[in-house]
Formats: sequence, C-alpha cells, structure tokens
Amino acid sequence: MANARGFKKRIASVKNTQKTTNAMKMVAAAKLRKAQQAILAQRPYALKLKEILRGIATRSDISAHPLLARRPVRRARIVVLTSDRGLCGSFNASVLRNTVFFINENKSSYDEFDMSFVGRRGYDFFKKRSFKIHRNYEDVMDSITYEKASDIAGNLIDEYKAENLDAVYFVYNEFKSAISQKLVVEEVLPISRREIGSEQSVVDYMYEPNKEKILDDMLPRHVCIQVYRMLLESSASEHGARMTAMDSATRNAGEMIEKLTLLANRMRQQSITTELVEIVSGAEAL
Repeated sequence: MANARGFKKRIASVKNTQKTTNAMKMVAAAKLRKAQQAILAQRPYALKLKEILRGIATRSDISAHPLLARRPVRRARIVVLTSDRGLCGSFNASVLRNTVFFINENKSSYDEFDMSFVGRRGYDFFKKRSFKIHRNYEDVMDSITYEKASDIAGNLIDEYKAENLDAVYFVYNEFKSAISQKLVVEEVLPISRREIGSEQSVVDYMYEPNKEKILDDMLPRHVCIQVYRMLLESSASEHGARMTAMDSATRNAGEMIEKLTLLANRMRQQSITTELVEIVSGAEAL
C-alpha cells in the first residue's frame, strides 16, 4: 500500500507539471503570433528604406560618411541577444556557444573587445567569466519597442562616430519557423555598402534640403531599423523555441503518466493476486 500511495503522488505531481507546461506552451504560442505579426509589419518599411538608400547612394559620393568608414579594427563590440528566462530548449545555449566560438576565432584580429547584452541569460553567463562587459540592457525583451532599439543603436552609433569602436557585431537567433531558428553573427557597424546596393536605380527623387543631409538622417535610421529587426527576430525565435520545448515536455509528461499508471495497475494486480493466493492457501490448509 505504501508503494501504491507513492505511485499516486508521483502521478499527481507529473499531472501538475503537465498542466504547467501546457499552459506555458499556449502562452508562448500567443506571444509567437504577436511577434510574427510585428516582423511582418516592420519588414515593408525596412525594405523601402533600403530601396531609397540605394537610390541615394548610387547618385552621391557617400564614401566619406562616418557610418560607412572602414578602418583597421582595433576595438570591437559584440552585442549578444538572449532571453531573460529559460525553459526554451537550446535557444540560449546556441547563442552563448557560438559567441564564445566567434570570440576565440577572431580575438587575434583586434587589440581589445567588450560585450553588451540584451537578455539576462547572456549577461549571467559571461559575467562569471573573464570578459570585459560594457553594458547590460535590461527590460528590453519583455516589451520590444522601436524606442528601445533606437536607444541601443544610438549608443553604438555615437561610440562609432567618436572612434571608440571600430566594429560592432550582433549575435542572435534569426526566426525561420516555430521549430527552426538560424544562429546569425551580423556586422552592424560599419554599414556595409552591399546592404544599400551599388547597382543603378531607375528611380530618382527630389531632395530637400540635399542628398547629404537626408543621408545623415537615413543611415542612422537604417541602423536603428536593423537593431529593431534583430530584436524582433530574437523574440520570435525565443517564443518559438519555448513553445516547441513546452510541447515536447507536455508530451513527455503524458508518456510518463501512462507508464506510471501502468506500473501502479500492475502493482495493484500483483497485490490482489497475492491476497487471493493467501486466501486459497489458507482455505486448503483448513
């Protein structure tokens, strides 16, 4: 009977866990839909901005613009995008593992580097190790806005213009589907001329006050949009990974409940059989 009670407690505990993981899966699915909608809403603007930049770039000498200036990389910054919470499968582990790999592969290419973080998991991992940490951006992933992305991008732009940095890289998960994310290491600064294109555009514009002034406004805006996009990509990837992980956990809990129930029934049948044998044996003895 003691073993039977133990099985009942274990089954009840697993059922409670199953309810929790199922609820987390549904919450993650709802957040994933919202994140996907945000990406789809942002994408047309980003594409149109790149098209306009292409039109301006092919008609202006923009090589002297500070955000396009390439110089020997002495100081680099790596911005790592992770989640604030766990229970999302290998989402964070893949980012952290590939960040360490990227650093080890490229640390000989520059004199020094530091790191910034969006998401508590990345900060908690690297603060225990011998890496120089510049800043940890808090309360970003729970509610991603363009203003928060602009704040991150603005800090990076100011430091790059002041030549405190020679290169800025972002490490994040790019969203493909609920069950698929692609790990990306992307150079954000300096802006690659390939991003805005070199081919001639058939469309021209009237510029007021002039092309250079507009470019001074649009290149920083381009960086802000790219940072905003990466935050949205990382958020959608996180929710997709968490939904998949919680779905797997829910199914595993169901399988465990079935196995425990089967074992409990076998034990109960064995107990009944033993009692019947004892009764029959006693009757025969009489």
